[in-house]
Amino acid sequence: MRLAQWLVRTVVATILSTIGWWLGAKVGIITAYMLSTVAAGYGLWLGGRIARDYLGLG
Repeated sequence: MRLAQWLVRTVVATILSTIGWWLGAKVGIITAYMLSTVAAGYGLWLGGRIARDYLGLG
């Protein structure tokens, strides 16, 4: 994986993970952790798609 693609994936995963934590924290710490983890995984996939399809990095 190239550096630019890795960077896009990492940034998107971090942003979605933060949003997941923020939403889950309204319920509890375990919910925040679980939503953050799921959102980070989705962010890795989504970041890869963005890098490949829209930025031509794939």
